[in-house]
Amino acid sequence: MRVVIAPDCFGGTLTAEQAAAAISAGWLRAAPRDVLDVRPLADGGPGFVETLRASLGGELLVATVRPPTPDVGAGDAVPAAVLVVEGADGTRTAYLESAQAAGLALVPPALRDPTRTSTYGVGELLRAALATGAGRVVVGLGGSATNDAGAGMLAALGVGASDGPLARGGGGLGAVTAADLAGLAELRASLAGVELLVATDVDVPLLGLHGASAGFAPQKGATDQQAQDLERALGSFAHAAVAALGPDAVRPDLLASSRSASAAARLTGLPGAGAAGGLGFGLALLGARIVSGSGLVADAVGLPARIGAADVVVTGEGTFDWQSLHGKVVAAVAERALAAGVPAIVLAGQVQVGRREWSAAGIAGAYAVAETAEQVAAAFADPAGTLAARAERVARTWSPARRA
Repeated sequence: MRVVIAPDCFGGTLTAEQAAAAISAGWLRAAPRDVLDVRPLADGGPGFVETLRASLGGELLVATVRPPTPDVGAGDAVPAAVLVVEGADGTRTAYLESAQAAGLALVPPALRDPTRTSTYGVGELLRAALATGAGRVVVGLGGSATNDAGAGMLAALGVGASDGPLARGGGGLGAVTAADLAGLAELRASLAGVELLVATDVDVPLLGLHGASAGFAPQKGATDQQAQDLERALGSFAHAAVAALGPDAVRPDLLASSRSASAAARLTGLPGAGAAGGLGFGLALLGARIVSGSGLVADAVGLPARIGAADVVVTGEGTFDWQSLHGKVVAAVAERALAAGVPAIVLAGQVQVGRREWSAAGIAGAYAVAETAEQVAAAFADPAGTLAARAERVARTWSPARRA
């Protein structure tokens, strides 16, 4: 049987490459005659640049940027990279990964406070990408420690003062004034000649129940009260920023009725505007187009053709939950497998989605590595070994080659 192995990383325990290797090893123990096509994937989060480099090649340019935490002694400049790929038509594309500059892994647990962490380093990394002369810049979003709607990134690109309120995290954005946003319209105009794409890991809006603050700030260290305060602060900032751009900056929705929503509502409601603590919104202010990161990577590595030549595709991630079906790798793989008529199965550390939900997404089976507290502890102690063991059991169910 021909099997595509295409997982994402298993948050904090295995990279996508390590997860793919573990699944492959376990599968072959049960079905040694199966032919495996191993293709680790990523969404816009950690591993985005490295996954693309493995398939597209290109040149890595190293940069150092400001860390996301403002605390003195929490770390000096952190290393990051821009991947520059020359297209067959001569078009230069620069890829960067926001998690390298504002990722949760860069902030020690004791210092995690999304009211204070900043995307300033992402702005510095974007500036390095623009300096390559690329006509197309792709920013991967996901795995951030921030919740500042991209305000810090804007400060690094010259909007307001470099040490002003935009660079101090999301907590103070409710007090941002027009003076703090000086230069925003000019910055957007200066980028008109660059195709700016935002590759997001989730398709959530900036505000609301599943937005940046309510849906994700608690994962980054926020209390319930802080999450509510951040929601209000980001809402206020969004209106101020759109007003600073002027009435003609945001295109009207020609498909909407004459009573369409305001420009601010259109930008805050964009799928992916809430990714990486609202960094998607901040980039949309600059005229960026938001796309699915997992979909972009899947198509870049030729996943549709690989799935079309397979009998089954195996994907996975650390936790298979509601976020997985909103722009993550699992959803991208399932969508392409469904289009090709190939069953897709999910291996995850834990499965928190019901059968009705995952089957409606085109997934043929979902299998957890750990279901009890003891199994969870064992999985953290030996993530590769327990994942391989689960893949071996799944292969016995799915592969007729086990009987050969």
